[in-house]
Amino acid sequence: MSELVTTIEAHDSYVLGLLFTPDSKTLISSGMDSQIKLWAVPDWRLVRTLTDHENSVNCLSLTDNGRYLISGSTDCSVKIWSLSDGSVRHTLRDRKKTVAAVSLSGDGKQLAAGWYGGRATVWNMDGELVCGIKASKKNLVSATLSPDGTQLATAGLGDDITIWSVPEGKLITTLSGHETAVYNLRFVGNGRYLISLGYEQTIIVWDTTTWQAIRTLPLPTGTRGFTFSPDEQTIVLSLESRIQLWHFDNWAQQEELSVSTKVINGIAFSPDGNWLAAGAADKKIRVWQRI
Repeated sequence: MSELVTTIEAHDSYVLGLLFTPDSKTLISSGMDSQIKLWAVPDWRLVRTLTDHENSVNCLSLTDNGRYLISGSTDCSVKIWSLSDGSVRHTLRDRKKTVAAVSLSGDGKQLAAGWYGGRATVWNMDGELVCGIKASKKNLVSATLSPDGTQLATAGLGDDITIWSVPEGKLITTLSGHETAVYNLRFVGNGRYLISLGYEQTIIVWDTTTWQAIRTLPLPTGTRGFTFSPDEQTIVLSLESRIQLWHFDNWAQQEELSVSTKVINGIAFSPDGNWLAAGAADKKIRVWQRI
């Protein structure tokens, strides 16, 4: 069960991105106000504000050692931040398009970005371009590196998911099964499976050795995002004005958490499993403790 422990007045506009540091001691949020904020856990005190972006900060990713934060923005840049002092290590640009998604390989040596206009890029942590890919003619909303960094999954407007080799940037396969758009992609099981969420309100589980769909799960109407618990046994769904937690194996609902605003943009589980956070259009972050 989950108990609401705090509601943070977090940003000056929509909260868009959320994640916890690997030690679960800091919650990081980003917003449409162009700011990134660091909050201490468990007193939820504001520790630092990062202000180098010039427009909405749409997405965040963090290296497993917690040293570097990656952010993507409507200002058409990707930034690599040093969390120890809040400085910008590199600012990366590729096209004059919005950055909608960022991700890191499991070893933290490569980062990927998905751009409006269908472009995907992979860099190393020194800011050197590894490969650039024309993944689609339409906007990307997800660009996810496999844990070993050898594959990149991209999706967005349009019903197909494309899988690319890294560093070659060559198309491996195209996955079809969704309709209109794909909202989220995530590798789980140490890269054994790829999870995708489609506009038609289904989740598809893909076997990454055969790239066959092995499971299709129906979703409640209005589902627009998901995340997993650290043990990958629980999936958290963001819907209109509520969050639902489901057992992933038997697809049984665990609980539903009400949120007093319609649009929920970001959800994050702390690595220690103790906290669940959600950011929303009302500029607030709500945090539940798992009990």
